[in-house]
Amino acid sequence: MKRFLSISLIMLMMLSIVALAGCAKTEKPAEENAQGDEDKVYIVGTEPTFAPFEMKDEKTGEITGFDIELIKAIAEDQGFKVEVQAMGFDGLINAIKTGTIDIVASGMTIDEARQKEVDFSTPYINSGLALAVQADNEDIKSVNDLKGKVVSVQIGSTGAKKAQELKDQGLLGEVKTFDTVDIVMREVDNGNVDGTINDLPVTNAYIVKSANSLKVLENLTSEEYGFAVQKGNDLKAKIDAGLKNVKENGKYAELEQKYFQ
Repeated sequence: MKRFLSISLIMLMMLSIVALAGCAKTEKPAEENAQGDEDKVYIVGTEPTFAPFEMKDEKTGEITGFDIELIKAIAEDQGFKVEVQAMGFDGLINAIKTGTIDIVASGMTIDEARQKEVDFSTPYINSGLALAVQADNEDIKSVNDLKGKVVSVQIGSTGAKKAQELKDQGLLGEVKTFDTVDIVMREVDNGNVDGTINDLPVTNAYIVKSANSLKVLENLTSEEYGFAVQKGNDLKAKIDAGLKNVKENGKYAELEQKYFQ
């Protein structure tokens, strides 16, 4: 009898241990998920020669700019983290589609062609394309004077698309494409091309940096920038919610003041 009770007691203890282990297993995923939400890191792709939206700090080499600080503020508001990676602008859409990166924060214009491949956040800033030439250029006064002329543009940009349209219409002689905006602008500065078609805020930032070596002749289009994510990704909703909140809490206005005024 005593032996039977001992065996029964041992079995009861083993069942209790199994039950407790089962409870521990049931609770653990909830703890992991909660921790995972807080520690989730999304990879942000950007082409950091597009000041003041994204550029490298000359002293630290860190990627910064309006877009970068804005997406970090959104991430903080929504409880996730971001890691910024530099890459070529023309590879950003494909990197989103293949899952190499999670977010594009790179002064990317929302247009119909891109919307077929990725989802965009709510627009976070208004921009537009502008034609710029050397400050002392008196031959070109508007886009109507570009026939037979050469312009520089960034590969994969809406400026490149617009320039190609003008060329196809016989209104422009040649389009030269380059990987970065810095090179695009220097080509104009050095007299290797007649002008450039580029985003107005970026062109203005370069003009200030280069002591007014270029001048803007006219605005060609009105555009909006958005953050891009994979099609159907619920990260879009988080970015939209975070953007709304940073606009309401004053952080957006603070960044506008820092980079554009």
